[in-house]
Amino acid sequence: MSEFYTELAEILELEPDQVTPQLRLEDASWDSLAVVSTIALIDELYDQTVSADALNNCETVGDIEGLIQRQKAESGEA
Repeated sequence: MSEFYTELAEILELEPDQVTPQLRLEDASWDSLAVVSTIALIDELYDQTVSADALNNCETVGDIEGLIQRQKAESGEA
């Protein structure tokens, strides 16, 4: 997930070492543009499509990771 963290840090306007599973999205630049950018990032890195609603329900970076894993499992790629 290190590439994901690096790219997510750019989206959230943070340093890469600030992005951890415990990072609360409300403490970062998590807005509608960040959600759309994260959807594109997940599609690019993992070839998975997640909904904006699902991402908006995430509270931490760890929640996003869990969402990606669940999406992979549902598509049979886990």
